[in-house]
Amino acid sequence: MNKDTQIQAITEKAEALIAEDPELFLVEVRIKPTHNIKVYIDGNQGISVDKLVQYNRRLYKIIEEAGYYPEGEFSLELSSPGLDEPLKLHRQYLKNVGRFVEVLLADGVKREGKLVSATETEIGVEEHKGKGKKAEMILHTIPFDQIKTTKIQIKF
Repeated sequence: MNKDTQIQAITEKAEALIAEDPELFLVEVRIKPTHNIKVYIDGNQGISVDKLVQYNRRLYKIIEEAGYYPEGEFSLELSSPGLDEPLKLHRQYLKNVGRFVEVLLADGVKREGKLVSATETEIGVEEHKGKGKKAEMILHTIPFDQIKTTKIQIKF
């Protein structure tokens, strides 16, 4: 079984596992050459560590019983995507409306500002430039097909 087939099979198993909770959604499955499987799950309101542990145990058993790794040489990590992980799904954009983001466009241009909207085809990012009387607000409408990566920014 090649890596892409393994990812597809584990993706299907993980999606079936979390289907009981419509608040949750699968973001991504990655497999390293060392058979380290990383499964990223998120939720509209986030996901608790307790739920991640519960799903980890269940998915580990499912993978083990499926025999994807006959020698049992694999490790499994379930987590929510951290702030260092770029947004990948439309649902993640919806969840993060109101937060500050850095958007790297396909042409290399960066846009930073507050994510104010997310439709099926584009996002709206509100950028503030200048200070005091010279301050201006620019609304950037960015189609998804022009986005290379979007990351959440922490502002203090």
